[in-house]
Amino acid sequence: MQSKKDLYQIGEVARLFHLSISLLRHYDKTGLVTPEYTDPDTGYRYYSIRQFECLNTIRYLRALDMPLEEIGDFLHNRDTGRIQELLSKQLVQVHKKQQELTVIEHQIKNRLNQIQGALSAHPGEIFLEKKSPLQLACMKKQLNPENYLDLEYSIREMEQGNSPASIFLGKVGVGLFYDSLKAHRFKPYDFVFIILEEDDPINGQVIRIPESTWAIVRFHGSHEQAPGFYEKLLSYFKDEGLAPESFALEMTLIDYGLTHDQSQFITEIQIPLNPDCPGIIA
Repeated sequence: MQSKKDLYQIGEVARLFHLSISLLRHYDKTGLVTPEYTDPDTGYRYYSIRQFECLNTIRYLRALDMPLEEIGDFLHNRDTGRIQELLSKQLVQVHKKQQELTVIEHQIKNRLNQIQGALSAHPGEIFLEKKSPLQLACMKKQLNPENYLDLEYSIREMEQGNSPASIFLGKVGVGLFYDSLKAHRFKPYDFVFIILEEDDPINGQVIRIPESTWAIVRFHGSHEQAPGFYEKLLSYFKDEGLAPESFALEMTLIDYGLTHDQSQFITEIQIPLNPDCPGIIA
């Protein structure tokens, strides 16, 4: 055994490597890093420079998110070919995470733009907007929510097999089919939907919408205030000699997920225009 003056107590090692004492004990129990000396009377662990090398390697490989099991395998079987294999494998995982983070960055930017658009909107004002193609994962289900919370169970159903981030990022809503619009029947809703990103997993029926021009209205409040704005949109179609494509989408852009202040709630209704069939819903 080295002289104790050449050894470092477990607390000092924990401080040097920014680790907890409990983690160093775990490393010892699993055989990952065995202390240079353990006092038989007190059970206190002491480390030497030799363990520093192992701890430094562990810190480096953990920063690459390599599992401890694989790190332990390398430490006990050190070989240049083995470390190349491990690092190559980890590089694949890093590239995968970079792709995932790029998608998340895109989703967050979209959500920020959505919130900013909601906050800067003129409530009750109808406007037209050309939108890129959309994909919706849909579940046909008659719903009669009075507020956002009434949709929670259906949202959890839609979440199965779809990206949970989609829920938080404001891409979930309810919809009405053409027959309901034509009959001026705005409750119950006909389906619940999630707007899909390009690489999102798909669960359930999918509606693909080509690039379209949409008639949109935003208003303060939630689903209970929506019927009056459907009437306003249909009057707009009638006055302008236009016809909806096939359905309406309704989303709460700002709701309980973002604020407890109900006066700040903003909901949006959007209906795609039928470019080939101008007409009127009476």
